[in-house]
Amino acid sequence: MSQKNQSKYKDIGGQAVMEGVMMQSPANESIAIAVRRPNGRILVTCERKVPLSRRHPWMGWPIVRGCVNMVVMLKMGMETLDKSTQMLGVMEEEPTKFEKWLAEKLGANIDKVVMAVAMVLAVALSLFLFVALPSGAATLAGIGTDSRLLINLVAGLTRIAILVGYMWAIGFVPDIKRVFMYHGAEHKTVYCNEAGLPLTPENAQKFSRLHPRCGTAFLFLVMFISILIGSVADQLLYLLFGIEKLGFVARIGRSLLTLPVVTGVSYEVLKALAHAGDHIIVRILRWPGLMLQYLTTREPDDKMLEVAIASMKAAKAGAERYKDELDPGVYVYTGREETDDAAAQTGEKDGASA
Repeated sequence: MSQKNQSKYKDIGGQAVMEGVMMQSPANESIAIAVRRPNGRILVTCERKVPLSRRHPWMGWPIVRGCVNMVVMLKMGMETLDKSTQMLGVMEEEPTKFEKWLAEKLGANIDKVVMAVAMVLAVALSLFLFVALPSGAATLAGIGTDSRLLINLVAGLTRIAILVGYMWAIGFVPDIKRVFMYHGAEHKTVYCNEAGLPLTPENAQKFSRLHPRCGTAFLFLVMFISILIGSVADQLLYLLFGIEKLGFVARIGRSLLTLPVVTGVSYEVLKALAHAGDHIIVRILRWPGLMLQYLTTREPDDKMLEVAIASMKAAKAGAERYKDELDPGVYVYTGREETDDAAAQTGEKDGASA
């Protein structure tokens, strides 16, 4: 691959899933998922995903694109987890009576209802942990000080403490620990691709599991920048409306109203830091987000890197070509894997060539 063509794929990134990795290539407008099934086979699928900014150019504007990206990634993350579970062929949880009732009343597919309910619960939990609780801490801090910066600092530090504690705690769950190992595999593979080296486990293992474009670093930036923007917003409320201190409910409302600005600014800062070279100031600004990744990544083994590499190669090939460029031992996901084990034993490729 020429240097010019290689540079097109420098912004590939992704996420870890259960026993696998998703990679997204902006150049090919493609999303690939690769998982390793319990029988050891690596399954991969890739589809085209046209960005919303292509259909609605204003969604690609600075600041706005950060807000759009957050919503898209939340939805895509849930869909990717659901797809990877299907690819693994593991038994999914039985839908609850409420989910079955809701699907019947709405006339919707039960899988879509389950995913929608999961998203609603996830958003509700996030609002409680990262909006309501910090707002309560800030309200209490406001009893003893009039400093808007100090009050918002208390809220920001509370968010960071909750985030760190949550990530530390879930790291002890065996299944989540393996997801964190695949997260490390994703980062190492991305680094290997960015360096232009052949995508092999041996090459990928040489790189760090910490990456400046990681979503974990983005979360830290959101927490930090919320302190600054919150302080500015509180000062404006005082200057424009004479509001000296916000109560608990008002603080929650202000946090929700400024969230799009916080998210948009954080996204722009993350992109700038990721492409800003290796200056000492840039390294200092990247450092907290990188350190936080020690909680959300683990060192992967070579088999995990093989899965991440399969996903990377499929994303680079694109939805139209990935089936023709599979490595030996990597198979196209067909949805018929439970009935295709005999074919796997004879070395057939599920309809694709190596």
